[in-house]
Amino acid sequence: MFAVLSTARKAISRGVVIASCLWLAACDATLTNSLGGSSSAGGPQIDTNAPVQIALLVPKSDPGAGTVARSLEDAVRLAIADLHGVRIDLRVYDTAGQAGMAASQAQLAVDEGAKIILGPLFGEAANAAAVAVADEGINVLSFSNNTSIAGGNLFVLGATFENTADRLMGYTSAQGKGNVAVLYTDNVAGTLGRDAITAAAARTGGSVVGSVPYALNTESLNSALNRVKGMVDSGAANAMFITDDYTGGLAVVLQLGPESGINPATTQYLGLTRWDVRPDAFHLPGIEGSYFTMPDITKNANFEARYANAYGKAPHPLAGLGYDGIAAIGALVRQGRKDALTAPALTQASGFQGTGGVFRLLSDGTNQRGLAVATIRNSQVVILDPAPRSFGGAGF
Repeated sequence: MFAVLSTARKAISRGVVIASCLWLAACDATLTNSLGGSSSAGGPQIDTNAPVQIALLVPKSDPGAGTVARSLEDAVRLAIADLHGVRIDLRVYDTAGQAGMAASQAQLAVDEGAKIILGPLFGEAANAAAVAVADEGINVLSFSNNTSIAGGNLFVLGATFENTADRLMGYTSAQGKGNVAVLYTDNVAGTLGRDAITAAAARTGGSVVGSVPYALNTESLNSALNRVKGMVDSGAANAMFITDDYTGGLAVVLQLGPESGINPATTQYLGLTRWDVRPDAFHLPGIEGSYFTMPDITKNANFEARYANAYGKAPHPLAGLGYDGIAAIGALVRQGRKDALTAPALTQASGFQGTGGVFRLLSDGTNQRGLAVATIRNSQVVILDPAPRSFGGAGF
């Protein structure tokens, strides 16, 4: 795969595990929601004078996900400690990363009194857990970013392609560079990314002038880049939106794109994934002046510092989702509402404050997060447009 740049790939390979965990849902992205439709008014009534029982479902015994499971649990416990005046009875259940185990553990948790489920991590497991407890009206706040499973009693907390595409297309269109050529990987994640960009363009006044897939080999990528260059040279496209990440071909795209004649000084490079997570890739020619999104950096830094102070190590990149789930639940329970865990309460328009800034759950089970627009200048991350602090203002 991309043998011509094997040295460059090796330089960033140490970050593969970190970066790959940012988009866990890609491996099971063909799932569809088994419940369908928007979230109803479902959800249990709670006793406001008693601790609220929450079930945390994480893949503790999964060899490939044990680290993130522990970090999620640590973040959840940190969030609970911050809920002054709110009593939480946390019960932790191991899904082993398996859908069948997730379903049985979800049912066990509800049988033992859980009023809401936080997790699971993987999309397939989250879908199975939600189906298992749907008839009992229990809502599931999963850590997945796979919007194809969202709906009914299942919400996804993970950062979604739709969020990023909306933010970047809106910002780029306002800069006069909203005519994009989409360069996407020829796999499920790439296709989902392409679709998110296309939908975002329609919502924000931008335009997708063409979409070009490529396989993970140099010949295919060179051919795809030549097609994009044709769109740029004809004047049809003034931006290239890339769906890939560092675990795939992103580093190679950022090297070969400029070499193919797609000049980042005149054609805006846009990233659907977090391009800031690998500082050792900041020397690549295509990343200079690019646009990508990040969470609220101040809030995110505060969370990371507090987590490190509590546990003596940095949190996993997904750990903040555990904190966010508890923050949302705690904010609603603190209001003294018996219906705090119902869908109408969970989807309140004002949203919640999380580790990466403001976020809210939507009635279709997806989420909306306040994102900053960032770039790389002289190998440094620079914020171009800060993350919005509330809904309804600039950035949404």
